[in-house]
Amino acid sequence: MSAAGQALTGIPGVPLALRGPAPVRVVAGFGFWLFLLSDIIIFAALFATYSVLSGSTAGGPSAAELFDKRHVFLETMCLLASSATCGFGLLAIQRTDARAMYFWMGITFLLGISFLTMEGREFASMIAAGAGPSHSAFLSAFFTLVGTHGLHVSLGLVWLVVMLLQVATLGFQPMVGRRFFCFALFWHALDIVWIGVFTIVYLGAK
Repeated sequence: MSAAGQALTGIPGVPLALRGPAPVRVVAGFGFWLFLLSDIIIFAALFATYSVLSGSTAGGPSAAELFDKRHVFLETMCLLASSATCGFGLLAIQRTDARAMYFWMGITFLLGISFLTMEGREFASMIAAGAGPSHSAFLSAFFTLVGTHGLHVSLGLVWLVVMLLQVATLGFQPMVGRRFFCFALFWHALDIVWIGVFTIVYLGAK
């Protein structure tokens, strides 16, 4: 036992629950929040970089000339809808309702795939038009910011598939529930970051 733990056990009136190590769910939750905060710092740096370089087009096309806001709006709706279905899926996990969980998480996966498909088409059309990441500092910053977010979405979908397999093999064990909760936090955080991308990059295009 640590010195702090020994000190607590020697204090009258201290609840027994406070004398030992924190529960696993508390430690796991705290650690995952630290991970999310570090990820947010990375995106904040990418947003700052994009803001500084957004006008450095090197004589090439500007953001207003390249971006199709209707297309990006559909992307945004897919990702926001996936956040809602992920929430419904998490509620189904809390009820240990496997059928509802597979239904809602399956829709979450399909919406995530739809988002990545549309984003991939956007990237492909820009590169085909000669507006690749090497053309200007603005495009380098754009592809880095949006591409990093897309990479996170891709990893989130892989994580979701792994979690669905864990439910199929292990059932609704507390460990699986904690991991699904962390996945939901991660997925909602990606939605928040994308709202920033949609607002700053696309709606703010000049």
